[in-house]
Amino acid sequence: MIKVIIVEDEPTAARRLQKLLAESGFDILALEILDSVKNTAAYLQYGEKPDLILLDIHLADGSSFELFKMLDIDIPVIFTTAYDAYAIDAFKVNSIDYLLKPVRREELIAALQKFARNQPAFLVQDAIKNLVKSSVNQYQKRFVVKSGTQLKAVEVDHIAVFYAEDKVVMMRTFNGHTFIVDFSLDKLETMLIPSMFYRINRKMIINERSIKKISTYFKGKLKIELQIETPFDVLVSAEKVSAFKSWLETGDRSKS
Repeated sequence: MIKVIIVEDEPTAARRLQKLLAESGFDILALEILDSVKNTAAYLQYGEKPDLILLDIHLADGSSFELFKMLDIDIPVIFTTAYDAYAIDAFKVNSIDYLLKPVRREELIAALQKFARNQPAFLVQDAIKNLVKSSVNQYQKRFVVKSGTQLKAVEVDHIAVFYAEDKVVMMRTFNGHTFIVDFSLDKLETMLIPSMFYRINRKMIINERSIKKISTYFKGKLKIELQIETPFDVLVSAEKVSAFKSWLETGDRSKS
């Protein structure tokens, strides 16, 4: 299955892309339809990571090229636009193809085929990045955070949980203190020791030592009671339950 987000500020064009994707013959899940640079940036930081982005260039609040200045985006992109003046700029980033509106079915299918052919290359690039990171053991030892008007260094093993709330990522320590951190959850996953921390759902990463009790929950989920109090339920999403159990047994996060 190819997980896709559609970034398009014209509802009619967005619906057309949805229809063309559904008729493409590929197994595609549209995770989200977004209509602005701001909303797309927030989703890419805190939402489920897609395999592919269909990205209009002119959005209501600016150019989508601003996203590549704001974020480190390593996701393949198919650009869709009414203008042909940006093709060179498009191919300077992670562009699979550049489609002019109105997007034609055969052109979109050709772009998806190109993505499918190149997908192993993107997977290899990710694997190389992970291998290099593991080989030099550059996992985060501490985080520097603001505490009032001062800066404070918090050791990683003092952190019970990271979570996204109102488009901000927070961390809570075992002694109950909460701080804002300047990294997305996607980025934190690459920075934290895999055997110690696990991302249990889209909005939360927990420390293995913070787990007090695990119970079954509705719709195949698991509910976790932590060593610290939280103002929200701590749930393992159904699609992560199997990998989460494996991680608890082996400390191996590679299957998550």
